[in-house]
Amino acid sequence: MFAKSYGAATLGVDGLIIDVEVDAGYGLPAFDIVGLPDTAVRESKERVRTAIKNSGLKLQQEKITVNLAPADIRKDSPGLDLPIAVGLLAAHGLFPMKKIEGCLFSAELSLEGECRPVQGVLPMAIAAKEQGFRAIFVAPANANEALLVQGLAVYAVATLAELVSFLKGEKELAPAEAQQLLSDGQGWTDDFADVQGQFAAKRALEIAAAGGHNVLMVGVPGSGKTMLARRMSSILPALTPEEALEVTKIYSIAGLLKHDGGLVTQRPFRAPHHTTSMTAMIGGGSIPRPGEVTLAHHGVLFLDELPEFGKSTLEVLRQPLEDREILVSRVHASLKFPSSFMLIAAMNPCPCGYHGDESGGHHCECTPGEIKRYTRKIS
Repeated sequence: MFAKSYGAATLGVDGLIIDVEVDAGYGLPAFDIVGLPDTAVRESKERVRTAIKNSGLKLQQEKITVNLAPADIRKDSPGLDLPIAVGLLAAHGLFPMKKIEGCLFSAELSLEGECRPVQGVLPMAIAAKEQGFRAIFVAPANANEALLVQGLAVYAVATLAELVSFLKGEKELAPAEAQQLLSDGQGWTDDFADVQGQFAAKRALEIAAAGGHNVLMVGVPGSGKTMLARRMSSILPALTPEEALEVTKIYSIAGLLKHDGGLVTQRPFRAPHHTTSMTAMIGGGSIPRPGEVTLAHHGVLFLDELPEFGKSTLEVLRQPLEDREILVSRVHASLKFPSSFMLIAAMNPCPCGYHGDESGGHHCECTPGEIKRYTRKIS
């Protein structure tokens, strides 16, 4: 018995449709998953088998083989649990194949058969729409996120048993409707208008915001460098609908969307610690994931205490600053990540921080050689 269902994974910042082919037939009872599954996907066979049993469904003891195509791309999404379960049940004839034609399934299964949310549903839904799918079945917590894609019916299924009842025609399931499509409030917590004084610094940041320039602020501790930088996003132009959707895709893949899963409406502000590694800054891993420069796409990347960052970490910022994108090459894939951001950096004038602060009552004891070595860290 053979059946085919459709799931999805993410590749870079885009969705990737996965063909889930299930064959159940004679042989010693076994459950094998092939097609470069990662650990989370290999373990899905135990979740799927237990979820089916605890949903009140019975399957014969057979040799089951699941193929995830395309087979040359590693899959790491636990959202493949649901399409594997659907394909397995279809192979055993619990519902006709025509019921799942043109449908995409994406959810993690608990041992009780509940559907849990997964990361990256928005790019998956966009890929489904582009490839002509008519419906997508997701966990209730992912419904608002999938509803950002127009022209695709979104079904929020709470349990595997509920989905099976719908596919068998025993229960009606209405498409989900968006309750809230804004994940960010309209007001800013850190507003540029709240800053009193600092006229020269504010003027410089306003010019930078108007022209999209990068900024380096040098000053003594407590002079307001970080306070000003954190309010920079509030004076940048509002995100266009296309930019908002692009930012939301990135945050969906990174698992940083808020619980309602709506559209990101405010420009990102990222402030990584100076101990951040080069990989965390630009993205990477065995399966490349977005780094800080991509999470700051269409927003602000703030590097406080700039000389404290590793030299290699700072040097890798050259390509994304110039090209507005970054190419991450790994054994299994070479992917491009968008990185169009404004860089704002802050640093002290010397190691102790008080060089030139005669009026502040602090005396700098750094030697000229120490000050030169400190500033030389910035290429």
